[in-house]
Amino acid sequence: MMKNIIRLKSFRFFVLFFLVPLWLSAQNISVTGTITDKNGEALIGVSVTVKGTTQGTATDIDGSYALNVAGNATLQFSYVGYLSQEVAVGGKNRVDVTLEEDVKALEEVVVIGYGTQRREAVTGSVASIGGDAMRAVQATNFTQSLQGRIAGVEMTQTSSKPGAGMQIRIRGTRSLNASNDPLIVLDGIPFAGTVNDIDPSSIKSIDILKDASATAIYGSRGANGVIMITTSRGATGQEAQVTYNAYYGVKDALKYPMMDGAQFVKLRADATATINELKNNSAKWTNTIDQSDDLNTDWQDLFFRQGMVTSHDISVSKGTEKGSYIFGGGFYQEQAVIPTQQYRRISLRTAIDQSVGKYFRFGLTSNSAYGFSQGNQISIGDMLSTPAITNPYNEDGTLKRAVQVNSAETYKIWTKETLEDVKDLWMSDSKTLGSYNNLYGEVLIPGVEGLRYRINLGLNIRWTNGGGFTGKGVTSATDPNALSSASVSNSLTTSWAAENLLTYDRTFFDVHHINAVAMYSAEQNHYNRSAISVRDFPADHFQYYNLGYGEGEKTINKDDQQYSLTGLTSYMGRIMYDYDGRYMISAALRSDASSRLAPGHQRHTYPAVSAGWNLQRESFTEGIDWLNALKLRAGYGETSNQAIDPYKTLGLLNTRFYNFGDSDSGYQTGYYVSELPNPNLGWEYTQTWNYGVDFSLFNKRLSGTAEYYTQYTKDILLSVDLPSTTAVPNYMANIGETENKGFEISLNGVILDNVNGFTW
Repeated sequence: MMKNIIRLKSFRFFVLFFLVPLWLSAQNISVTGTITDKNGEALIGVSVTVKGTTQGTATDIDGSYALNVAGNATLQFSYVGYLSQEVAVGGKNRVDVTLEEDVKALEEVVVIGYGTQRREAVTGSVASIGGDAMRAVQATNFTQSLQGRIAGVEMTQTSSKPGAGMQIRIRGTRSLNASNDPLIVLDGIPFAGTVNDIDPSSIKSIDILKDASATAIYGSRGANGVIMITTSRGATGQEAQVTYNAYYGVKDALKYPMMDGAQFVKLRADATATINELKNNSAKWTNTIDQSDDLNTDWQDLFFRQGMVTSHDISVSKGTEKGSYIFGGGFYQEQAVIPTQQYRRISLRTAIDQSVGKYFRFGLTSNSAYGFSQGNQISIGDMLSTPAITNPYNEDGTLKRAVQVNSAETYKIWTKETLEDVKDLWMSDSKTLGSYNNLYGEVLIPGVEGLRYRINLGLNIRWTNGGGFTGKGVTSATDPNALSSASVSNSLTTSWAAENLLTYDRTFFDVHHINAVAMYSAEQNHYNRSAISVRDFPADHFQYYNLGYGEGEKTINKDDQQYSLTGLTSYMGRIMYDYDGRYMISAALRSDASSRLAPGHQRHTYPAVSAGWNLQRESFTEGIDWLNALKLRAGYGETSNQAIDPYKTLGLLNTRFYNFGDSDSGYQTGYYVSELPNPNLGWEYTQTWNYGVDFSLFNKRLSGTAEYYTQYTKDILLSVDLPSTTAVPNYMANIGETENKGFEISLNGVILDNVNGFTW
């Protein structure tokens, strides 16, 4: 009897031993995971396939993937530039993998609109730079670090003031009246702030979309190019990590090449001789009471100081099995070479990603910054205009209040010392507080591999306060009792954006890769500004903090009080197909409707298509050892522009006092049309062709890109002048055309590769 029981148990164990694997193989389970590199950084676009099948997907911007597979399946992980791996599922619901770099095949992955692509599969014109390479140049904002480093992207410094932004132009100027600024996209959401609100230390990578085939997916917002900024995030499974970076540097003024005293005296003598010869008279330059021919005052040396720049950034990041986070803060300060001018920024950033169950994932990204700039009122015009033969000192060695530079002009003396002495009496401050917050939720659609729904929600607020004060007689060269004045301004911008995305990403038979995206989005922007100025304060210590004590003229300029509410709704569809990494094609269709334009003309739809061919994957290039990569690209696309002031379709009214009534009771106010309405005001749009070749040679020691593009802009938004007989000066209309065309060449080379420890 005992033997029979033992045999029965053995038989049951035998059955279980063979049936459990069959049961596991028959049961589909949901497998999720995160793919990272050896540093714990998430890898975007990793191909995850089930071995022996066409089933597969790719990791998202967080390095995460999800698949429904058999319990005994084997997953294959492959990524350009990294060694492939195979991992048996073994009934587990989570499989995290760390890929090792393949130094022989290291390639780049770039962020494009609403997704990512391997560099070799990109068909549009996209330029990229990593955060570490960008931060090799210390700067207030990322635009200063990019200056002169990307072909076709022109960064122009329009102001030397600390904290001043740069003018950004991607492939020139298209519009004559509307904005030519590119769209900035921060972590997938259009950014509502300024470049100074983004801490450069938080940036992981920057990808710049230049041609219409790449930017059309962002519609009218991307009419002038798109700057995609990806910030650092925590990685799933990463141990807790604290990072601290600090920088300190000094700044000296590069002096203007001005004439010294002797050169200025000779110039006047030569000018006098020439005038006398031409006019046959005895004209002569005479010195003022503050000038002497034997003086040589270095006004720039008296004025400029040594500046300073410093930054401190700290972050804490960690990852768990199903989530990750990063918290960071930064402090940046820049003191200009112009006395009292400085800019300070305090920034806070947070990124949280969390998976819930098998199908749902959500996250939060928050970037907040407080900026404070001072000394914006100071200029160097008077200092540079004062001749070197002018004496700034009194007989007792003290500085004069002012000097007479010629018979008609007297300049106030400004030096390092005098400016520091009046820094509390002559002020121009600007404070900005901005908070930019992105929320997302993502759901994997059960039963359909590679299909997911995602909602992105951007909530932004930006408040700016400006204050200026000029004490009694502080800036007047001739009147020490000139009335004091103060002004304040306040502006508030709030905006929201909501994007609904449906994405399908699959690889079939190991060679056919399809990525399709459909989107509906809406956004709204609200802006309000007010300002007031007052003169004659009883005491200078009020500064600009209580304008109610001003006893003189109070001014509320109607042109400095602003309000606007604008909105944009959009539909978009895009499909990208890649065959075996050799042939790529991408097509997109975008439709935008703007509240800024006239009814009946508010919506515009435009296409974009591009194709690429990787020649190095063809059989006829296999024997060319020195050729690592060679790709041909071509693309066509349309973009549109609606970046005009709100309410331009309605026309404008202005005020004028009637010449009757009395001053005691107030003159009567009348209204007149100052700009005609235009019920046909519509979109300005640009047609773009782009041709490019990407190459990599000599074991990737030399790589680069060459491109040719044409941009033809029609129906330009422009103010049209009217004859004076109409009594209305102008109106806004769609008229005129412009054309841009150009060549771009980018080269990257490794001149010396670890020669005696030296790499160039």
